[in-house]
Amino acid sequence: MNSLQLFDIIFYILAVTVLASASVVVFSRNIVYAAFSLLFTFFGVAGLYVLLNADFLAITQLMVYVGGILVLILFGVMLTNKVVSVDIKTGTLQVVPAAILVALTAGILIAIFLSTNWIGAGVTNLAEVKSTAPKIGEALITSHVLLFEVASVVLLVAIVGAAMIARREKTQ
Repeated sequence: MNSLQLFDIIFYILAVTVLASASVVVFSRNIVYAAFSLLFTFFGVAGLYVLLNADFLAITQLMVYVGGILVLILFGVMLTNKVVSVDIKTGTLQVVPAAILVALTAGILIAIFLSTNWIGAGVTNLAEVKSTAPKIGEALITSHVLLFEVASVVLLVAIVGAAMIARREKTQ
C-alpha cells in the first residue's frame, strides 16, 4: 500500500471521528456525554495536526485542551453534580438563528474552498519533512520574546483576577 494512500485513509478516519464527536458535543443533551465526546474531538484534531506535520500544535492541543481544559470541565461537572442533586442537562435554545449562522458560515467556507488555488506540498519522501518545534522555540526566545512575556503576564493577571473574584463572592 502506498504511503500517500495510507495518509488519505488516516485523514478520513480522523476527519470522520472529529465530525462525529463534535456533532455529539453539539447535539447531546447530557453534558457528561458531551464532555467525553469533546475528548475524541480534541484527539482527532491533534491527529490532523500530526498529519499536517505541525507537531508543536499537536502537542499543544493535547497538553492544553485535553490535559487542562477538558479535565477541568469534567471535574467541574462531576463536583457540581454531587453538590446539587439536579440532573445536569444542556438546553437547546435559539435553534433557528443558529441554523442560519451555520448555513451562512458553511456557504462562506465552501466559497473560499472552491475559489482557492490548492497547491500540493509536493512531499514525496516523508523523511524530508522537518519538525516545526525548533523553529517555533527559536522564534519565541529571540524575535518574539517580548510578546511571549507580555502574554504570560496577561495570563497571570487573569488568573489572579479570577481568584480574587471567586474569593470576593464567597465572603459576601
